[in-house]
Formats: sequence, structure tokens, C-alpha cells
Amino acid sequence: MKYKITGDNLQIVTIELEEGERVYAEAGSMIYMSPNIKMEAKAKGGLLKAIGRKFAGETFFMTEFMPAGGKGFVSFAGNAPGTILPLEIDAGIEYIVQKDAFLCAQDGVELSIAFQKRLGAIFFGGEGFILERLSGRGIAFIHACGDFIEMDLKEGESIKVDTGSVVGWEASVDYDIQLVKGIKTIFFGGEGLFLTTLKGPGKIILQSMTLHNLAMALSPFLPTQQTSGRSGVLGTFFDETLGR
Repeated sequence: MKYKITGDNLQIVTIELEEGERVYAEAGSMIYMSPNIKMEAKAKGGLLKAIGRKFAGETFFMTEFMPAGGKGFVSFAGNAPGTILPLEIDAGIEYIVQKDAFLCAQDGVELSIAFQKRLGAIFFGGEGFILERLSGRGIAFIHACGDFIEMDLKEGESIKVDTGSVVGWEASVDYDIQLVKGIKTIFFGGEGLFLTTLKGPGKIILQSMTLHNLAMALSPFLPTQQTSGRSGVLGTFFDETLGR
């Protein structure tokens, strides 16, 4: 399997497949493909794992793509402005990612749910208590808003991060949510009530922009719906004439 990621902040990953190779993806993420690519919706991993994905915010069925009669290609993109990151999954290298981060993966990668282990993370994490686990063997692609920031934490090294900015981490990384200290900081700091603490060893992945922050930044510029009750050409004329 070969792949190429194109674009800056509206990225697309194009995957070239040999005959017999397969990738699967979240439903609706395919952008374009060669004519010889065959698609098939599957409850990947069986009924129980499909139900688990549904609880994690993914679709029950995943779409599988495979070429017929030679090489083929298929491209995927996320549902919001952002970037795509490939993750090498292998024996002993598993990743935990926030729900909705998964985009697509080779057939040998297993997508399953992972539950939060700490009470603080469960009740205050902002993402619920279900995460996604990427295991097995192959390449998986994740998507998030803004740009990715990757860090390798050493044994015992830790970092505190805005909860929504955490995309994923290696399974060896310890993860918890902590309350911001100080009443004044909580109410007037503007950074939310909780911070995520990530403790090494292992790789962590952060994002520079969250979908929530993007929506909040755009909301003042979005048009509001007219409520005059008029419609058509005459309605538009009267609204403009009356200064509405």
C-alpha cells in the first residue's frame, strides 16, 4: 500500500492499493476513487464490535474498499477543515484516540472502543467515557482540526493540555483530567474548568484548533434566518424596501 497526503489545512489522503489489499473507512469519508475499486459495507469485527463503535460515535457499518483487476486508488478526507496524520500500528504499539478522530486504515488495523480508567476523565473529560483503540498491524489515518503537534514524553515526564486539544496518545501514556485550581481562575481564566494531564512514556498527539472553537469563532459571521414570513421575489422586495 502506498499513500499521499495533499493539501495544507483541508487535507486529502490518497491510497494506492494493489490487488488483494483492502482499506476500510468511516462511512461518508470517501472523496473519489478509481473505477475498479469495489465498495462493501461491513460490520467490521463482528456484531459486538460494531455496537461498540456505535457507542463511540462511529457508524455501525464501516465501508471496505478493494481494487479488482489491478491497482486502484481511493481518497479520503475529514468532515471539517483540518489535517491528516498516519499512525504506524504494530505489535506493542497501540494508540488511544478521541472519538471521531478515526478516518481510515489498512485491513490489518483493528478499531475498537476503550473506556476511560479514571473517574475524573469519565465525568469531566468533555468527550464522555468512551475512546477509540487502534491495534493490530498496519497504517491508520486520523483527522483533526488545525495542525497536529506531536511530542514524545519520557518516563515520568508530564504535560497539561486543554482537554479538547488532545487527539490521541500511545497506550503506554497515563491519562487523567484534573480540576483547575483557584476559584478566580475557574470563573475568569477563560480556559475551562479542567485540564488533561498526560504522563509518559509514549507519544502524544495534540491539535491546534478544536471543532468547537472553530464553530464559536465562525458563529458571529453566520447569517441569521429571516422571520418575516414573506417568501419569493415579492417578499424579498418588501423586506429590502422596508429595510428589514
